[in-house]
Amino acid sequence: MQILNNYRRIAVLLLAPCCAAAAGAQQATPPPAQAGASPGLAWSPSKDIGVFVFGKNGQTADQQLKDETDCYGAARQQSGIDPKASAPAGKTAEQKAAEQKAAAENAQKVKGARVAGAARGAAGGAAVGAIAGDAGKGAGAGAVVGTMRGGAAQRQANAAAQKQAAAGVAAQQKAEDESIKLAHAEGLDTFQRAFAACMDARNYSVK
Repeated sequence: MQILNNYRRIAVLLLAPCCAAAAGAQQATPPPAQAGASPGLAWSPSKDIGVFVFGKNGQTADQQLKDETDCYGAARQQSGIDPKASAPAGKTAEQKAAEQKAAAENAQKVKGARVAGAARGAAGGAAVGAIAGDAGKGAGAGAVVGTMRGGAAQRQANAAAQKQAAAGVAAQQKAEDESIKLAHAEGLDTFQRAFAACMDARNYSVK
């Protein structure tokens, strides 16, 4: 009898760790999800277009996702706008630079400043030369100086005209870029309003 009791005690000691491990595993197992529970909307069309949607009649998450998907498709069909499409690309930096360069090269150039400067210089030089007793020599020297001054003035005027032409093209390019961005933003706004109208008809509030 004593030997039998000893065997029983040994068996209990050997089984105790196994029973404890099984109990721990059972406690660690998470309870099953409740039947009929609807998970939150991890993704939805409303998040894609940057609006918030709230059900007015206690719609489930699954029902809201279905309604949003339907209204997303309806808004796209009615507005003709794809909200996922990127804004149209404007001109590249290289294209803009080429247009500005062409405008500068085609700017109206000032002409005749060298001749006019020479004439004025000759007249002034002749007057000075007459006083000195050699009008011809004074006129020649004055013409040279006048030509140089006239040439410098002509180059400055042409450079200013080229700069102004390039700046005008740059301003026009900037206006074109802003117009493209504005048209894209207005398209998204139109889509959002179409989506909101559809969701409102299904008893949702869209903000």
